[in-house]
Amino acid sequence: MQRILVWDLPTRLFHLLLAACVTGSFISAKIGGNAMVWHGRFGLAVVGLLAFRLVWGFVGSTYAPFFQFVRGPSAIVACLRGQWHGEGHNPLGALSVLAMLGTLLLQVSTGLFANDDIAFEGPLYALVGKELSDRVVGIHRLVEPLIILLVVAHLAAIVFYVRFKKETLIMPMITGQKVMRSGIQAGGAGDTAIGGGVAAFCIALAIGLAALYGASGAWLPLPPPVIPASGSAPDF
Repeated sequence: MQRILVWDLPTRLFHLLLAACVTGSFISAKIGGNAMVWHGRFGLAVVGLLAFRLVWGFVGSTYAPFFQFVRGPSAIVACLRGQWHGEGHNPLGALSVLAMLGTLLLQVSTGLFANDDIAFEGPLYALVGKELSDRVVGIHRLVEPLIILLVVAHLAAIVFYVRFKKETLIMPMITGQKVMRSGIQAGGAGDTAIGGGVAAFCIALAIGLAALYGASGAWLPLPPPVIPASGSAPDF
């Protein structure tokens, strides 16, 4: 029995920051009013985080890439039968990861063009106008219960592993380390994570920041100045 590195630091920070931003976005939306400013900020942060993770899913260390943990039907069946062994995400966990990433991507994408008919407009609202934005808002609201369901399922999986498999999923995500089970070597499982160096991190970070900038709408031209109606009193 020995401890191996499973989750690299960028992956762990991604999970922590994503959980914080999704929670903050949900709470600020329920508060409404002036808190909607923070709702938009949290949503933009999620855009950057998702873009980073998508890139890290190709250039990250051993257990971070998607091709390492996204498996076919046979592996899923083996996992359901308790016959799959390995480190990192199991085949069912991989489905959960893909579902969460895809759902959050849809949620933040629609949020960029949304409005609340009061004071909030998404940073890219000007690109679509009111009519299309209202349709997008409908999708945005429909996705929210699905995200809540996925979060609950994720928490239930953590409780299941602790209660029935006597295995914690939280500590490895905090420390990055996991106790290696003996006899597990297939597919590279059981090896400490390697790769995902500084250069790969800088590439993923740069793309994440670029996505954040693009989603912020900072590149859009400023709206034309409001021209006072004729006959109005001049400003002194």
